[in-house]
Amino acid sequence: MERILVLQLKRIGDLVLTFPTLASLRAARPEARVTLVVSGGAGGLAGLAPGVDCVLVYRRGRANLGLWRRIALGGFDRCLDFSGTDRSTAMAKLSGAAQKATYANLAAKGQWRRRVFDVQSDASVRDLHTVDYHHALLGAAGIEAPQVPPSIEIPAAAAARVAPLCPPGPFALVHPGTAREEKYWLAGRWAEVIDQLDLPVVLTGADAPGERAHLEQIKAAAARETTDLAGRLDLVELAAAIARCEVAAGVDTAAMHLAAALGKPQAVLYGPTNPYHWRPRHARAAIALAGQDEPVKSFVPKHRAAPMDELSTAAVIRAINTARGSGQPQR
Repeated sequence: MERILVLQLKRIGDLVLTFPTLASLRAARPEARVTLVVSGGAGGLAGLAPGVDCVLVYRRGRANLGLWRRIALGGFDRCLDFSGTDRSTAMAKLSGAAQKATYANLAAKGQWRRRVFDVQSDASVRDLHTVDYHHALLGAAGIEAPQVPPSIEIPAAAAARVAPLCPPGPFALVHPGTAREEKYWLAGRWAEVIDQLDLPVVLTGADAPGERAHLEQIKAAAARETTDLAGRLDLVELAAAIARCEVAAGVDTAAMHLAAALGKPQAVLYGPTNPYHWRPRHARAAIALAGQDEPVKSFVPKHRAAPMDELSTAAVIRAINTARGSGQPQR
């Protein structure tokens, strides 16, 4: 049995954007045993990763002796490092895998990294969508596999916990929060969107002070009542809520990556970040870009970053309506 170690120690959104590559890896190596290592909060979602047999979680600020021991004694044949950090390089070295693969631009950041990795992908994240960038590492490692849409199974227990918290019929899920302040859209405009939707609205998000304050501003400005689940759901339960909604709307963040992995109709708001690299690409996704009146369907590696206040309420409503319609595949 081939044993493959996958290292993805970045943020939650990066983990979700690795799901398609994990699905492709499983399709190409159906008999392999795949161990996934994630970091911190991403551990709460790693159980949904497709094609993974074992998940190990690195806890920041701890010794993690058990994790290091399992990596050292795992008998791995391959190691695929999507992180490119000193920590992940140390894990790759410790694994003793006969093949250790990462990206050339990451390995170039330290001489000892270049010595650890015998396979280096020349793929550039600046020129590719992140999903394609991740997939390129498989090809560099000699694993030929077509891209496979991830199949995410929501645990029955999580679905059962979430069901009574949501409206009984179709609803819109709005996730306004993000870890980066510059990606926030104006609270008053979110309120206008909520008031114009013909569906009940569920608000989701973290309970961090800044995000909670933003959500309270939205609720105060909206004329309609909403179901506020912010801070009440773990990551798997958030995925369960997204799976139940008719349409999801939010800024460029992990919740929208989850909606994409689940294939849900969604409208995603972009301004300072480039949708070329991060956007959902399924047919039921619509991209609202700051400075544009209509949903954007063509994308380029370089674009003009714009503040979120250049995105109008009307443009977001159009994106939501487009997502709820048939939609067209994006280029």
